[in-house]
Amino acid sequence: MDQSNFKKEDIYKYLSKKKGYSILFSQKIINDLIDILIKEIKCNSLNLKNIGTFKIIEKRERMGRNPKTKEIYKIKARKSLSFKQSKNLLKQINNYNEKVN
Repeated sequence: MDQSNFKKEDIYKYLSKKKGYSILFSQKIINDLIDILIKEIKCNSLNLKNIGTFKIIEKRERMGRNPKTKEIYKIKARKSLSFKQSKNLLKQINNYNEKVN
């Protein structure tokens, strides 16, 4: 898996090839996992040990400006997703980069 952009289909195929599961079973596992993660994030923040924490941030309404036309407009209030990586994940990423170089 040496791609920079993954689709769910790539993950299904990788899981299927790596573990010997059928594509449909791998697809069900990944879809169920994503559904669980979304439900947990919506209810509260989600802390995945040794990976990081996801949480929803409420952004308030504000004024914005189109830099090209200088037109001012209102940006609506919205929710945004925040991710804070764990120290362990960051350490693993840095160790992986040292091994590759």
